[in-house]
Amino acid sequence: MIRGIRPLLRGSTYSGVLFAAGGALVSIPLLPLAMAPVLAWRSAPYGVQAALALAVWAAVIAVIGLARDTRRVLVGGARRLLKVPLPDVVTVRRRPVDRSGPSGAVRSGAVPSGAVRAGADRWRTPLWLLLHVAVGWTGGLASLLLLGAGLAVPGNWVSGGARLSWSGGSVQLTGAWSWVVGIVCLLLVPVVCAVATGTLRRLAPPLLGPSSAERLALAAEREHQLAERNRLAHELHDSIGHTLTAATIQAAVAGEVLAADPVAARAALRSIEESTRAALEDLDYVLGVLREEEAGTAPTRTLADLPELLDRLRHAGAVVEPQLSGELAQVQGTLSRAAYRIVQEGLTNALRHGAGGPIEVRVAAASDGLELSVVNRIGGTGPGSRAFPTSGHGLPGLAERVRLLHGEIEAGPDGSEHWRLAVRLPVRLSA
Repeated sequence: MIRGIRPLLRGSTYSGVLFAAGGALVSIPLLPLAMAPVLAWRSAPYGVQAALALAVWAAVIAVIGLARDTRRVLVGGARRLLKVPLPDVVTVRRRPVDRSGPSGAVRSGAVPSGAVRAGADRWRTPLWLLLHVAVGWTGGLASLLLLGAGLAVPGNWVSGGARLSWSGGSVQLTGAWSWVVGIVCLLLVPVVCAVATGTLRRLAPPLLGPSSAERLALAAEREHQLAERNRLAHELHDSIGHTLTAATIQAAVAGEVLAADPVAARAALRSIEESTRAALEDLDYVLGVLREEEAGTAPTRTLADLPELLDRLRHAGAVVEPQLSGELAQVQGTLSRAAYRIVQEGLTNALRHGAGGPIEVRVAAASDGLELSVVNRIGGTGPGSRAFPTSGHGLPGLAERVRLLHGEIEAGPDGSEHWRLAVRLPVRLSA
């Protein structure tokens, strides 16, 4: 019994009644439109006129339910007043298709804008609006009648008696019975409120909740966001990891030659400044995206930036022997950016774990593929043999990046004194 009384004691029950009454009140200005056909057909029987007015009224309400923003308003009201945990209305905009991947394949993450509120799902909001208005009118009128009866019946008994009439019959209430009937009518008011609110609460999830098409669109959007965050994590790891490694080595070199060769020390410090400034641009962009702020244009590092990257390594004291061949400038943008990051990560690993000596960098662009390789010495001592902390994400991240580009990767010892990173990516050159 106590469980049945609980809805009557909740504030959300009566806020839900306000929500229901709001639907009824909003429908009142539409009555003149519903009466227009009736006024034009005055000769029709009263029953036909009433049915016609109700049909036109329902049609106008349903048309309003088809409006783009109607459902968004209804979901917000149901969430606040009915206390139903409805998610926000999904709005998936059509993103431009990225065809810059290998072979021009369409990349994942593009969701058709028509996937939301398509087909049979469009009837749900008009149906909810019609039921909302019906429950609002029914519950409102029933509550007013019960409230009026609860106040009027005892008052009529005080003035001489009370009589209830129903379907041609009547009952004379005398004595305490008028008070009993009045109290019962007043107690039924919160019951009607609870029934109206409970009805709307049960109808809200199937009619205002996400449809199957919207769930699919939301899942695709979340998948796109996750892929974007993973991409940003790779970018941050590659850019910041390389910069910190190179800056550490450059600072050590500057400290060693500061007294003997001030010019070389200043060059190393200048290189640290340039590399850290570029890393800060990457960091600002990534943090802006992760905070869901309006980030600026993403910093683009492509194969065209390789000479600058190699110069920074030379200022760090590394000996780099590049072999660049082919039309690197004609490699598609996405692939060129990925290739730059792959070479950058290979050079970072060579600085961290190499044993000094020359670092061989080979980038060759052909009509059918892009070949990248970084070879460095292992063992012994040298500028790159200093101990650096490692996260263990470098090579796995590279392998994932290459896999997404449908390429091939090899990483491991090349003989007894060298380590070799080799990557082959399918490529399509621009016309």
